[in-house]
Amino acid sequence: MANNTTTSDPCAAGDNLCIIRTHQQAVIIVPTLLLFFTLVIALAMTLVSCLSRKRTRTTILAHYSSSVHRREGRLQGIDAPPGLDPLEHEELPMAVQKAKQPNRKATPRETTGGRVGSFRHVTVLPQTLSINSSKTVGLYRARMDNRDVVLRMLKDTANGADKRHFLGFTSFVSGLGPHPFLPALLGVVTASSPPVMVMEELRHRDLLGFLWRCRRVDYDESACDMTERTVFTMATQVASALDYLHTRRCVHGNVAARSVLVGGDLMAKLWGLGSAYRRHAQADAGGGMEVLELKKWQAPEVLSRRTFSPSSDVWSFGMLLYEMITLGDPPFAELLATELLQHLQRGRHLQRPSGCSGSLFAIITSCSQWSPRRRVSMATLIAKLQEGERSANGRTVIRVSEPLDTGKYLREAGYGEAYNYAVL
Repeated sequence: MANNTTTSDPCAAGDNLCIIRTHQQAVIIVPTLLLFFTLVIALAMTLVSCLSRKRTRTTILAHYSSSVHRREGRLQGIDAPPGLDPLEHEELPMAVQKAKQPNRKATPRETTGGRVGSFRHVTVLPQTLSINSSKTVGLYRARMDNRDVVLRMLKDTANGADKRHFLGFTSFVSGLGPHPFLPALLGVVTASSPPVMVMEELRHRDLLGFLWRCRRVDYDESACDMTERTVFTMATQVASALDYLHTRRCVHGNVAARSVLVGGDLMAKLWGLGSAYRRHAQADAGGGMEVLELKKWQAPEVLSRRTFSPSSDVWSFGMLLYEMITLGDPPFAELLATELLQHLQRGRHLQRPSGCSGSLFAIITSCSQWSPRRRVSMATLIAKLQEGERSANGRTVIRVSEPLDTGKYLREAGYGEAYNYAVL
């Protein structure tokens, strides 16, 4: 036993220096090397993680850029996708600009069939009864990436408050997010002057004007052959958009044919969000809520100066259905707007239009109940519209014998008592 111990341990008992020299590789060098390699691996993993996050962010931005702009150099300045607030003054270029274009304000003279910045074939958008430029915002039609777009462009006469309102509205619309039956927000240009909001253009523009064109016997277009099934289909699309807004805690407050845009395939998209934004801005500022839209479409609780709610949108939706089945007649045409609330308080309702089926009029009636609690919910409304679409007449074209009288319409709709009816 003594001999074996001596062979395995060459150091004498108590010789510490010999013991350290003998075991220094196992006790000092190996742990030191292990610690060094551990630190190197941790540093490498940290660098890889940082680079990965950077590449991921770049990929996300590039993906969004390619989805909005198929070629380089389309939009100048920042383009605000959903969730990005342009008021944060954080510039996010969506495309690499090869050549910086001069910052100059566009005037109507410069935008007649010409080119403004990255937009081609810019022309003034023709005004209609439902779509009008305001004192501060001009509307133009243009081409961008081989598609038709509408430009909401701040005018030179706009002041600082107008610009804040313009940017606030674009931020509000961007924050709502995309939906198949809301017009697509394609970009917001704020880094150059003037600020521009870029929206998709829908071929038939506002639904009210489209319905009126369908009345004309000389208007030769098969797309204008509105049937009751078409009414159900388009109404379902608008209801879907309205339900989505409600899930975003946004009450529209201006549901009417003038606030619906129609595409070439008769797809209906809900717009007219100015009323919702005004209430949003006034609520943030602590101010009262003004009622600026046409009264013939408003629910009784709105007429009596109470709050807006999703149920008040349901009431207005019933008025929209009435417009669609009558090819653009205003609801309660026989009354003055000032008489409407008293008329409703007496328990009176809309009269059933000629040519309106019982199923469709039942939906109109369920939307226009005096008590908000008795009105149909959005989920039930959409289900009823989908059921009606399956059984509706898709062959008989809706016809109205009476030609359109614009002056008469303005009086019956109560335009003289409204402050603002522009939807864009």
